[in-house]
Order: sequence, then structure tokens, then C-alpha cells
Amino acid sequence: MKILVIAAHPDDEILGMGGTIRKYVKDGHKVKIVIMATGIFARRSEKYQNSTKYEMTGKSKQTMEKELTKLRKDAIKASKILGVSNIEFANFPDNEMDTVSNLQVTKKIESIIQQFNPEIVYTHSQYDVNIDHRVLYHATVTATRPTPKCKVKQVISFEIPSSTEWYFPASFSPNIFVDISKELPAKIKALLAYKNEIREFPHPRSAEAIEIIAKRWGTVCGFHAAEAFCLVRKLDG
Repeated sequence: MKILVIAAHPDDEILGMGGTIRKYVKDGHKVKIVIMATGIFARRSEKYQNSTKYEMTGKSKQTMEKELTKLRKDAIKASKILGVSNIEFANFPDNEMDTVSNLQVTKKIESIIQQFNPEIVYTHSQYDVNIDHRVLYHATVTATRPTPKCKVKQVISFEIPSSTEWYFPASFSPNIFVDISKELPAKIKALLAYKNEIREFPHPRSAEAIEIIAKRWGTVCGFHAAEAFCLVRKLDG
């Protein structure tokens, strides 16, 4: 079986479903990860720090381009920890995907689906504070519309700690839970490969928080550790 993971930024794929990816690979399935936006550039600052300014100097942009190269190397390293070698990077603007037409994003996803031909597609939840995550949800739903030629049988959304839970108007309400009790150490190890994205506890994007979140979802479904998902669409035929 082929599984496509459409993530907005480097590390989203690990935060959202690193354990499940590892589980798929261990079971012999083929996983492709696509990271759609650049990451980093929305911070408008060097050294992976966030700035309140919108304008960017030429020097800062050059520095961030170098940092992006390092970030993508971390992404490749993280994916290899999970056993995935098929990873692709697009160049949509970081935290500004709303400035790109839905058609352009949808067409990009359609082309990836046509090339990879997955049976299951994972992407972000629509209930998320990050605009890129919401854009990708809507574009993915459009790109996977169930036409006779579409071979995608399931579309599933995942949460991103430090983003999904902060969307206070509505909440992520999962109905799929995956046991990652054995895969949790690999998920945390993969997250730690993003050495400039990891944060200190109690930030949700810390190794300790990721373990707590996994165990919390485990209490919901009877596993020692779990990842939670929401089924968007399933076709049985």
C-alpha cells in the first residue's frame, strides 16, 4: 500500500504522525512525505528566532536561505530515522500560503498524487491556527475528490502540537487512534533531528510534551501511547 503524507512545514510530518509513519514502514508499506512550504521565512529573522517585523533585509534573507538548506537536511535525516527515503520539498511561501490561489496548491497536490498513486492521503486538520495548515486541508480535499479516476480511498487529517490545539474557535475531534507504543521512541528521535525546531518543556514542541501527548491519547483509546487522527473521507468499493 502507498501512503502520501502532505505536510506544510519541516517537522510537521513528525509532530503529526511520526509514530504512524514508522509503523507503516515496519509493516512494509511505501510512504512518501511532501513538505509544501519553505518554513523559517515567516520568522523574518536569523538564528531560527521569530521577529515581529514583516520586512526582511537582503542579508537576513540570504542567512535564512542557508538555514533552510540545513533544515531540509534535518528533514531528510528525520525521515530516514523513520525508514522513509521518499521525501519531496515544494517552495510555497511560509505562513503565507493564503496568498497563493487554491487552484495552484490543488494542482500541485494533484500532480503528486498522479505520480505517486497513493491509496491513503494524510494532511493537516482544518481546525488549526496556522494558515498554511488550513490551506493544505482544503486543497487536499479538493485534490482527492472522488472521481472515477481517483484511486485515493482514504483522506485523513492529523494534529500538530503547538498549532492545532491553539485554534480556539473549534477543536480537533479525532475518531482514529493508532497504537504507537513501540514507535514512540523513534518518533521522538526523529523530532530531535530537527535540532533548531525543538523547544523546551512545557512548549508543545518539546520531546517531553510529545511523549505526554502520545500517552494522553493512549488513555483515550486504551493504548500506552497513541497518535490521533480524523477520518475525512473513506471509500469502500
